[in-house]
Amino acid sequence: MPSQCATTTVTRTITVASGVFAPGHLGELTQQVPFELVDAVLEETLTTQQRLRHLPSRVGVYFLLALALFPTLGYARVWDKLTAGLHQLPLHRPSEKGLRDLRRRLGPAPLKALFEVLAGPLAQPRTPGTRYRSWRTVAFDGCSSLKAPDQPRIRTLLGKARHRWGVSGYPALQLMALCETGTRGLLGAVFGPTSTGEVAYATRLLPLLSPSMLLLADRGFDSKDFLTDVADTGAQFLVRLRSQRCPAVLTVLPDGSYLTRLGRLKVRIIEADITVTTRDGQRVGDRYRLATTLLDHRSDPATAIVRLYNERWEIESAFYSLRHTMLTGRVLRSCDPFGLEQELWALLVLYQILRRAMVEAVESAPGTDPDRASFTVALEAARDQVTTAREVRPPDSGTTAQGSIKGAVISALLPPRRPRVSARKVKSPMTRYPGVATDPRPATSQDITHLAITVHQAVLAPPPAPRAPGRRALLLRLLRTDPHRTWQSREIAEGISCSNIKSLWTQLRDWTKEGILQKVARNTYELAPEWICANPSAGAV
Repeated sequence: MPSQCATTTVTRTITVASGVFAPGHLGELTQQVPFELVDAVLEETLTTQQRLRHLPSRVGVYFLLALALFPTLGYARVWDKLTAGLHQLPLHRPSEKGLRDLRRRLGPAPLKALFEVLAGPLAQPRTPGTRYRSWRTVAFDGCSSLKAPDQPRIRTLLGKARHRWGVSGYPALQLMALCETGTRGLLGAVFGPTSTGEVAYATRLLPLLSPSMLLLADRGFDSKDFLTDVADTGAQFLVRLRSQRCPAVLTVLPDGSYLTRLGRLKVRIIEADITVTTRDGQRVGDRYRLATTLLDHRSDPATAIVRLYNERWEIESAFYSLRHTMLTGRVLRSCDPFGLEQELWALLVLYQILRRAMVEAVESAPGTDPDRASFTVALEAARDQVTTAREVRPPDSGTTAQGSIKGAVISALLPPRRPRVSARKVKSPMTRYPGVATDPRPATSQDITHLAITVHQAVLAPPPAPRAPGRRALLLRLLRTDPHRTWQSREIAEGISCSNIKSLWTQLRDWTKEGILQKVARNTYELAPEWICANPSAGAV
């Protein structure tokens, strides 16, 4: 008998906007940037379409985010991704020129405004790994590895970096971000030419700090003026100092740290040697000098502060996700300054909403550290949802359906973070930052089996030795022995044991202008009347 095959028909219900607004979605990520939010941003930035045609402005915003989600595809292919799950709808397929004109019509303003709405702390107060005591840990750092197309208008804006082998191949952007270290979500970001220093960019982000935050930063942000500005925001900070900076010891604390002043700012300095032992028995160490506004050694022991500084490196993982996971190391696609700015804001918006979705997924499993959420898993799940146009709207309040991104993240949690160490590598063959040939750390990543922290005991410096009296003090002492006579310059030189008569002539002329001496003849001086009596306030020169 012939075999019989049963066929099953699978039907899906897709909820998208109606009419020409249907392609305006981002799959499940649309729940993070709903239609109402996009419409409000467009209205605020005055970029809503004047006439409703095939490509309304709302669709343009989602199209720009989709361009960031699929950086390897052209305009037409990205549009096909947005409409792949909407094949039953009678949708207009625009040309690439039409999509390019849509980008120009929108400009960067709505994407920047959208990022400013979405940027901010993501973790709840009880989320593990996001706080030190009562403070939310955040970090500053810059990324200068984002490459832009080598086009005349881009070169005019950004220039090209020079290094020991010549000029870089592509213009580079400097991206400065303030990041929540526990979730790697962004609180704010600015960008521009690499010729502008990191501190100048970071200063623009200082208003985002608050008294509930603890800022972590590396040696590039250790200037006393910048740290004073950070303290003025009410935030605490923990910053590594350059090895050349050796602040004076004011008060030695029992745990070996000491108090000092950086300008008008009172800080605590912790000097410690950190030595790690790898699984193969290799021992590697380095010395750290940390400055912090956490002055109480009882509530904030030196070893706890040293261990906390390691959280600063979480912002490097955020830049890795932006530069390598999302962009796969590719050069940005925009060839003019306005398009480049628009593309960067769209990239930052997409990154932030992915982080928001990941944090929501992790917090649904109480006690899970956000470090265990895989950015790659969330990114691929989001791409799949765009293609199928699923879960554009959240489920009804009466259902318990779990989003696909949340399910993918929870089912593929990374193992708990293990401590590792490796040498820093510069993989670009032409770079301004050559590798350190003498780096003692292992060339490949090694697990750390033991970590030792040795805090150096600070010592109060002995009081300075009294200064020998200067020439002015010696002059006054000599002339006051016979204050009413005149003195030849050579007599003065012999009386104060000055062997360089020419330099003494210069000083005698200066002291005459100051009114200490009166010149009565060539190379002849007498003490001014008001200086005849002893003046205890006259110091050594």
